[in-house]
Amino acid sequence: MSRKRIAVITGAAKGIGKAIVQRFVHDGYFVVAIDVDVENGKLMADEQGKKNVQFVQTDICNEKEVIALFENLKTNFRELDVLVNNAGIIRDNMIWNMPVEDFDAVVNINLKGTWLLCREAAKMMKWQNKGRIVNIASRAWLGNRGQSNYSASKAGVVAMTRVLALELGKYNVWVNAVAPGLIDTPLTQNLDKAVLKKLIQAQPTQTMGCAEDVANAVAFLADEKTHFITGQTIYVDGGKSIGAGL
Repeated sequence: MSRKRIAVITGAAKGIGKAIVQRFVHDGYFVVAIDVDVENGKLMADEQGKKNVQFVQTDICNEKEVIALFENLKTNFRELDVLVNNAGIIRDNMIWNMPVEDFDAVVNINLKGTWLLCREAAKMMKWQNKGRIVNIASRAWLGNRGQSNYSASKAGVVAMTRVLALELGKYNVWVNAVAPGLIDTPLTQNLDKAVLKKLIQAQPTQTMGCAEDVANAVAFLADEKTHFITGQTIYVDGGKSIGAGL
């Protein structure tokens, strides 16, 4: 019997990350689920079963913790097939009202954290001469009012994805990004109803996407049968990235 493919997924406790974990378990992976949310992370792992998911509390901004995570991966699994960088936060505000602490926090988690995971994964995947990295960017990298920090961080993720595709291509490592748009998550459901209605009306599809839509795109890019696609950003945004809508 062939071994299960091993995937590391960050921001895995809830929302889009949880949906990605569920899809990967369905596809037969063993998932190492990373989050700082211990309560929801353990609950999610228990729901999926210990034979399918291992939850590991890790601060992705802490270099020592990230290095320790990958040392444990090498010891326990030897190889890593897929890394999905999903962890991220938002701290929205107009730039004239934005504290520097909110800029630093968003860039630190969304960009630096993703970079740290990519660096350690690149070392493993270069050595094993195979692998997939999927970074969760955002349609917001194209620009969103009130998101100078978030949009900048996700633009960095898109640029980093392109660079890593160039650096790792000859080692049979494909690196791509998925850029979600308006997705039905607990975060969007907490928005003011009038604001949410306007956001939906601005969509070419007049709908929100769901977390499973993002998970499906990630699964496609991670699949062993998917070849010759690297350095790309796939939008899961109901067409909003083409500029249609209000």
